[in-house]
Amino acid sequence: MASIKEQEDIYYMKKAILEARKAEEIGEVPIGAVIVKGGKVIARGYNQREIHQAATAHAELVTIDEACHNLGSWRLEECTLYVTLEPCPMCAGAIVQSRISRVVYGASDLKAGCCGTLMNLLDEPRFNHQTPVTSGVLAEETGNLLTDFFRKLRAEKKKHKQQD
Repeated sequence: MASIKEQEDIYYMKKAILEARKAEEIGEVPIGAVIVKGGKVIARGYNQREIHQAATAHAELVTIDEACHNLGSWRLEECTLYVTLEPCPMCAGAIVQSRISRVVYGASDLKAGCCGTLMNLLDEPRFNHQTPVTSGVLAEETGNLLTDFFRKLRAEKKKHKQQD
């Protein structure tokens, strides 16, 4: 039987997955995030790099910006970030700088994950803020979102290449 905290993590990760599906619907890599404070979702976002042609339009940064706006503060203390893919170095830096209290992610990122896979920038003692991490929440489901997306993308590219 899952603990109350584990049930809560699953509940909010499912909300992040809904955001990831929004990204997928518009052709973006399906990564989604939500920020929770006091048991309420205060911000949500998804990957928007292609639509905005912006390297910084990662799901985490979109969501952090919305949370800061909604709270009227750049400090996101007592907030938990739920994200479907392990944050990259840029997003991990934003998490530290915004003072997010906890991060929960689904799938590990073997190429850019900086919350435990390649390194853990959130636990770097030389920074003035450290953020506890819970990894692997709905990892199979969040990982399959990405695997299926890239499988479809490769198939489409192959199909177009054959038509040319």
